Amino acid sequence: MATRTVRDVPAPAPRAGATRPRRPLLPYLLLAPAIVLELAIHVVPMLVGAGMSLLELTQFHIRDWSTAPFVGWDNYRLVLDVDSAAGAALLRSFRVTLVFTVASVGISWVLGTTAAVLLHRPFRGRGLLRALFLTPYALPVYTAVITWSFLFQRDTGLVNHVLVDQLHLLGDRPFWLIGENSFVALLVVSIWRTWPFAFLCVMAGLQNIPGDLYEAAAMDGAGFWRRLRSVTLPMLRPVNLVLLLVLFLWTFNDFNTPYVLFGGSAPEQADLISIHIYRSSFETWDFGSGSAMSVALLLFLLLVTSGYLLLTNRRRNDA
Repeated sequence: MATRTVRDVPAPAPRAGATRPRRPLLPYLLLAPAIVLELAIHVVPMLVGAGMSLLELTQFHIRDWSTAPFVGWDNYRLVLDVDSAAGAALLRSFRVTLVFTVASVGISWVLGTTAAVLLHRPFRGRGLLRALFLTPYALPVYTAVITWSFLFQRDTGLVNHVLVDQLHLLGDRPFWLIGENSFVALLVVSIWRTWPFAFLCVMAGLQNIPGDLYEAAAMDGAGFWRRLRSVTLPMLRPVNLVLLLVLFLWTFNDFNTPYVLFGGSAPEQADLISIHIYRSSFETWDFGSGSAMSVALLLFLLLVTSGYLLLTNRRRNDA
């Protein structure tokens, strides 16, 4: 006579009138503080800024926003019209910011990847070098940038002392914080602060690459550069996709570095769009136009992010 197993026993039918168990509220309660802070810090100010961009909000109406005239899209037409003075200045600032961002992100990624690859293999003193490389990323922004502003001083700065007095690479002491050299100074400080983050991310990505791949490539006769091109970089592709996007957004929106380095009045050659919006809003007291610039910048970054994600996802699906 065959015996019945536990699997053969049918499940008990639900009783009449029984209700489904309620979903626990604990996950929602844990997420509530984060949602409230996100709304208060990001969403609400964003909506307020969008509303300000539709008003003629100047110093005459700043105490009572209800008295500010509603101008609709006039602020956007003014700041986006390249034939007007405001539009031409914004376009010039946008070009400077774009060149600055591409150069800073590209050089930072190259330096971070190079350092991570060289420090991937264990050797004596590797931990000390890793700690030294991460020091610029760990320092407070204001402390680091103020230090660089002293280093770039024309007469007493260490940069001119090394380049002119020690290495004799320059005949005269240049100005670094004004004029054409201000862009180079800003780029140097940005790279110095950004490349350790790229180094940290790439170094973490290298830990997930199986060592068997390098051993198999070495047995096939692949040298260092061949292994780097055929194994390391393809395996780091998911990390680099996120890293480049984050670095682009951070650098394009950077306000602290130029503000502290130049004291809030950046030269024309280093007039990043964040500083340009700040000066247009708080120096001329035209908060309506400044808000329109901020919203336009937000839409541009959303467009770039969406296009980047769509392009990378399509390439991943094709692969």
